[in-house]
Amino acid sequence: MRRLNALRAIAVAAGLAIAATGCGVTSGGGSAASSGNAADSGPLTGLRIMVPNTPGGGYDTTARTAAKVMNDTKTATNVEVFNLAGAGGTVGLARLVNEKGNKDLAMLMGLGVVGASYTNKSEAKLTTTTPLARLIQEPGAIMVPKDSPYKTIGELVEAWKKDPSKLAVGGGSSPGGPDHLLPMQLAQAVGIDPKKVNFVSFDGGGDLLPAILGNKVGFAASGAGEYIQQIKTGSVRVLAVSGAERLEGIDAPTFKESGIDLEFTNWRGIVAPPGVSDADRDRIVAALTKMHGTEEWKAALKDHGWTDAFITGEEFKTFLKDQDTRVSDVLAKLGLA
Repeated sequence: MRRLNALRAIAVAAGLAIAATGCGVTSGGGSAASSGNAADSGPLTGLRIMVPNTPGGGYDTTARTAAKVMNDTKTATNVEVFNLAGAGGTVGLARLVNEKGNKDLAMLMGLGVVGASYTNKSEAKLTTTTPLARLIQEPGAIMVPKDSPYKTIGELVEAWKKDPSKLAVGGGSSPGGPDHLLPMQLAQAVGIDPKKVNFVSFDGGGDLLPAILGNKVGFAASGAGEYIQQIKTGSVRVLAVSGAERLEGIDAPTFKESGIDLEFTNWRGIVAPPGVSDADRDRIVAALTKMHGTEEWKAALKDHGWTDAFITGEEFKTFLKDQDTRVSDVLAKLGLA
């Protein structure tokens, strides 16, 4: 019971259950000490966004979508995205923290990196980075391959209850990340002991997808936005989504519509290395703010089933500190950190 309460606590604490190149980062009109001035000084140039997971996952999709919108709308120019996978995102986090003062570099991240920094005992912590912006939130989804015997979430849960350890669930995050917390909370909600859940961790959605398609796991828990193309073609079927409402364009009920009392959302944001000057930080924040206001970004949110969750500055800094402290405390109680 204490473990179940801890799992519930981590979700509530994390805000889930309740809905480099030679080109420097410069602005066309010279330096600016505030985001307001930076917003008027021309497009950002030369920014590199690191994705701390394999290509094809949620971080990768979010980073590449943001980069495309920034480039297409001239919010920024020559924005480059690259991947540095490993250890649930903490290899990338270590790289970011070690590049102190590098104004050309940023990293796409989210709750998964927060959890992984503790479960993988990383010396690098998100609290030492320079917060830029939280970008999106999205619900989780329970997914199976097209030839799965489970046609509804009810059928899956019935089979899962019979032998929780036999039916493996795959997720694209380390223990403590969103793809781990979702099935743990689902188990709790349907009366399964989370300690009996057979969770298989993959380093991002790009690695998880072949496991889904190849029937290497009984089902998967992740963000549906990472698998939109496979969902559209029918190679991946969504049995239920964890948000308060159905996802547009995906024919699947919410947990609550299916009689399961659970809501769950994940978030993603972007940070820079420690030691970046206020002026350089504000230039990047100004570019992200401009991007956020474009019709192209709004269309991308809709296309991927993402919810706008844009915050910057002290608000995002406070949010990150709160996430880090609360997640680390509960993971310690669970014996995962």
